[in-house]
Amino acid sequence: MDAADFQRDLEASKDTELERLASSKLLVALTDADLTAETVLRIVADGERAAAETFDAWTDDESHDDAQELFAEFRDQEREHCERVLELLEGADGEAYDPDPAGGPMHERLRSLEETVPRLGGLVGRALVTERTHLQVVSFFVNEGDERRAEQFRELRGETATQGERATALLETTCDGSEDWDRAAAAAEDVVDAAYDAYAGSLDDLGLDPKPIC
Repeated sequence: MDAADFQRDLEASKDTELERLASSKLLVALTDADLTAETVLRIVADGERAAAETFDAWTDDESHDDAQELFAEFRDQEREHCERVLELLEGADGEAYDPDPAGGPMHERLRSLEETVPRLGGLVGRALVTERTHLQVVSFFVNEGDERRAEQFRELRGETATQGERATALLETTCDGSEDWDRAAAAAEDVVDAAYDAYAGSLDDLGLDPKPIC
């Protein structure tokens, strides 16, 4: 197993969930069907702040030096991401906003991980989910005719994808045999499942089917 195999196998095993999370229904679920620019930006700001809090907690007690350095770097990057989103929000309505750092079921699952290998796997899963969220936000602002905001989220999406790639690469040096790779994959899949279950549950509450319409 190597980084490329891990990424490919993970995306294949969670293909259905990831495909649905990449649909236009995602923002409907995340915003409870309140598809305004302000609500979309607030939801994304919450997600970026939650990621910063997760990585900060990991940094505090991580024993693997390279992983600790990576988590600290990503913590700082996610704080910057949140500030960039808030600038877009406050530029629109002039209202200061303090994000909710809880992050929902996906971050509850991430914060339950206590060892290096599962944390790196979970980070990869989180990157796959969040990259798809950013894609839908890009599409939202393209449809709104707001290219400036769309471009900001293209940048965030690229940086988030890179986080997943770097976490996958670090797994190559931290995994000691197939059992460790399996632990990383299980954590990544659990994170994707937590995000998907929250998505499907929100749509169900709205009377919508998470399955695509064929």
